[in-house]
Amino acid sequence: QVQLVESGGGLVQAGWSLRLSCTSSGITFVINAIGWYRQVPGKQRELVAEIPSGGRTVYADSVKGRFTVSTDNAKDAVYLQMNGLKVEDTAVYYCRYQGRGPLRWYDEWGQGTQVTVSS
Repeated sequence: QVQLVESGGGLVQAGWSLRLSCTSSGITFVINAIGWYRQVPGKQRELVAEIPSGGRTVYADSVKGRFTVSTDNAKDAVYLQMNGLKVEDTAVYYCRYQGRGPLRWYDEWGQGTQVTVSS
């Protein structure tokens, strides 16, 4: 059973920083991509940053230069360093692991962590 657990969210003022963490367990598939997404009520979940296997890290235009995604060496955890936070960064942030096993594709999500940025 795959489990992804996010932490590090909270309430901060605009301009401050937060570091989100996502720890994984039970992953037995070949990882194709690891990333962070976010969602606000009434809107679709959107990509924040993603590390594809063997490819270049992708960032949403709105976070380029402010956010940095990284993993540990074993890819058991993924982090999102968020600097220069803006009110519009307020959302629930989710980590996502995608990959393939011998029988099927895996698309796993964490439960989300709330980030609220006040002006």
